[in-house]
Amino acid sequence: MTETASLPTAPLRARAEIDLAALRANVRALRAKAPGSALMAVVKSEGYGHGALPCARAAVQAGATWLGTATPEEALALRRSGALPPDLRIMCWLWTPGGPWREAVEADLDVSVSGMWALREVTGAARRADRPARVQLKADTGLGRNGCPPGAWSELVAESLRAEAEGLLRVTGVWSHFACADEPGHPSIAAQLTVFRDMLAHAEAQGLRPEVRHIANSPATLTVPESHFDLVRTGIALYGISPSPEIGTPADFGLRPVMTLSASLALVKHVPGGHGVSYGHHYTTPGETTLGLVPVGYADGIPRHASSSGPVLVDGKWRTVAGRVAMDQFVVDLGGDEPAPGSEAVLFGPGDRGEPTAEDWAQAAGTIAYEIVTRIGRRVPRVYLDEQANEQVNEQAKG
Repeated sequence: MTETASLPTAPLRARAEIDLAALRANVRALRAKAPGSALMAVVKSEGYGHGALPCARAAVQAGATWLGTATPEEALALRRSGALPPDLRIMCWLWTPGGPWREAVEADLDVSVSGMWALREVTGAARRADRPARVQLKADTGLGRNGCPPGAWSELVAESLRAEAEGLLRVTGVWSHFACADEPGHPSIAAQLTVFRDMLAHAEAQGLRPEVRHIANSPATLTVPESHFDLVRTGIALYGISPSPEIGTPADFGLRPVMTLSASLALVKHVPGGHGVSYGHHYTTPGETTLGLVPVGYADGIPRHASSSGPVLVDGKWRTVAGRVAMDQFVVDLGGDEPAPGSEAVLFGPGDRGEPTAEDWAQAAGTIAYEIVTRIGRRVPRVYLDEQANEQVNEQAKG
């Protein structure tokens, strides 16, 4: 991902400003929601598009004691960066057969195991590495994705205990994931909690002593306090985006969006009425007007599904994508206004200046705000604001 630590001296074609001070404040607000639990900052998929390492460092500086990633490659990259405390706990959970188990064991990662094939591979890696693996057993309590179903749980627990007795692993956690925590009152929430408690009770009755038990994701952290257990895993909320508009806005939870996406107008021109705009002429100017060219498109992560609906702030006014979003650019109808080429077009941000938010783009594209920020591509440089405070983490890592 293209990164720069400070504001550039000349306008960029496009830029995603990442407000690390806002991210730190979000971590503190989320910790206050679960004061009896440790906090895992989930930085998978390049920190939901914000940049995994800078966001990880900021989250640790604000009190996160765990990091979470999906793939082992993401976790290994964080560990190898040298920019994080060497004893920081990093967990990864999306494994396939033949994955880098030994590298994960040697890097002291916490690895998730959902079935016997994974337990066999991680214990084999531990033998080869001649050191115990840190393993977290994932229970499928009703989501139906990864995780061990209740019917296979006894075998997985028993085999894990045998491997632990041999010194091949340490079961550091038991965990699960909600299906509908973003729908307050959904009956599956209570049902999953009951199954989780039952599966956890069985594991502990057999002799497992996990360090952490966890099931709460962002929405559960915000709205289901009985799910907090020893650790909460905060993903999208870390970046100041509500996990669901139905449960509240970011401001309702004391959160602030971290990313502001903007571009510099590449062209402003006069056109007559009846002028077709962009591929397919799905937009035709209703009268004489001015058009502004915004030099980002679906290759940069701007959703094509937001054609003719995506909102943009230009010259203090909301504009709408005129016609189709193309690979590298789209057009807005400026209604006769004439901002200079190079003027800022703000696609989304916190909303403080009247600009659209990621949620506004999600509504325009018929998706969720998670996708809007995560899909912003590598051609868009990330400009990190308030990164100097991250140097405290660097010093800790060196120490």
